[in-house]
Amino acid sequence: MSLSRLAWIAAALCAVAQTPPAQPAKPPAEPEEPVIKVEVDLVNVLFSVREKKGGYISDLTKDDFTVLEDGKQQDVKFFARETNLPLTIGLLVDVSKSQEALIEDERQASHRFFSQVLRPKDMAFLISFGVDSELLQDLTNSATLLKQGLAGLRLNAGAYSPTGSPVPIAQRGTVLYEAIYLAANDRLKNEVGRKAIVVITDGNDVGSRIKIEKAIEEAQRADAIIYSVLYEDPRYTSGFYGGMSGEGPLKRMSEETGGRMFRVDRRYSLEQIYNEIQQELRSQYAIGYTPTHPSRDGGFRKVEIRAKSKDLKVQARRGYYASGS
Repeated sequence: MSLSRLAWIAAALCAVAQTPPAQPAKPPAEPEEPVIKVEVDLVNVLFSVREKKGGYISDLTKDDFTVLEDGKQQDVKFFARETNLPLTIGLLVDVSKSQEALIEDERQASHRFFSQVLRPKDMAFLISFGVDSELLQDLTNSATLLKQGLAGLRLNAGAYSPTGSPVPIAQRGTVLYEAIYLAANDRLKNEVGRKAIVVITDGNDVGSRIKIEKAIEEAQRADAIIYSVLYEDPRYTSGFYGGMSGEGPLKRMSEETGGRMFRVDRRYSLEQIYNEIQQELRSQYAIGYTPTHPSRDGGFRKVEIRAKSKDLKVQARRGYYASGS
């Protein structure tokens, strides 16, 4: 598990506090003073809280929650609202054949989303995926560059037979899980602050060389929240995919990383969904604790944040990997 920004700062401050004052230069033959190293393992979890009707609650304190790791209660060391912590967003857009008629709407709504959500210290990047994944815009705070990247959204489809079935030799069609993995591993793992992946797709993966479990694991290792937006063209979901919905996989990826799944329909537009994601990103809490489990063996630790009030619903990632790196 990577140390959070807060843990890194804490470690640095502790090291400064415990390092002896500078000594006059000694002759080369004399041994140097030993260096004191202080390591702080702080698990930092971002989460949001909603009431029964769905509204976000933003005035709670640490006394309103209980934190459990692998079923054991933990002592909270840090608690805050994280509305101003820098945010890094990866927008992943499905441009496979089944999304062909939706790309323009995705382009326009995504431009407005970036314009509204990004603040001076925030960063974003853009990836499109179909038969393969393409980085259209690397990390930037520039709305102009992101708009240019969105202009590059193009259909990226494999070969299809006249019946609508994939040609056997062209197995790759929508590499959803690969796109999630690449966003987490290549762009978010080494970033600090809050991190989110917003993916717009019908949820059907065709041809990824990794499984959904690995995509989820990589997002968890990067401390990234996945917000899934289910956007379907009925001509494909009821025809080409034989009525199979991608809702299940999208919901799983979102819930296991502390995010949510949304569905675009006649009553709920993509722009409305973007507005709700933006509201949630600005209504988060951060809670930190030093785990009672001392081992950093790379194992998965289950984390649960419970609200003491039964009228509140906590939305948080389900755990983390206790890596020594």
